[in-house]
Amino acid sequence: MLGRIRRYKPDPVAEEIQRRFQEDLGDLIPAEPTTPEPVMPQAAPGCEVDDFLPPDLRVPSHDQVDGRMMPWPQPLTLDGEMVCCTGCGAYRDWIVISTHDEIWLRCRTGHQQRETRLDTAWYNRTAGPADATHTAFEDCLRHLGH
Repeated sequence: MLGRIRRYKPDPVAEEIQRRFQEDLGDLIPAEPTTPEPVMPQAAPGCEVDDFLPPDLRVPSHDQVDGRMMPWPQPLTLDGEMVCCTGCGAYRDWIVISTHDEIWLRCRTGHQQRETRLDTAWYNRTAGPADATHTAFEDCLRHLGH
C-alpha cells in the first residue's frame, strides 16, 4: 500500500479538468453568501418583555425539590454483589430515591435502606428526565406504581 502511495504522480489532464470545473462552479455560486440579519423584537418604550416561561411550564430547580425518585425494576448489582432488601430479601423492583446527597433504596413492601455505594452523581447519570413533580412523597410513590 505504501508503495502505491509513493508511486502516485499527479495527472495533469485530471488537474486541468478539476480546475475548469471549479471555475465553472465559481460562476454559479456567489462569492459571499448573503444572509439576512436576524431582527430582534424590540419592546415599546416603557414596556418590559418577560423572557421566562409561564409558571405552569417551569420546572423546579434542584434546590426547590426535596428529592428525586426513579423506578429500578431489574436487580441492582454493586461491586459484583446483588443488592437485597434487609427487611424482606427482595432483590428487584426498587425505587431509587436521591435526597440530600444520599441514595436510598425502597423495595415493593416499603422497606427503605441507605445505599452508601451509590452517590448523587450516579443517580444523575442514570436517571432520565423527570416526567412529573409531586408535593407529597406518597403521591410520587403512587405515580411510580408502589
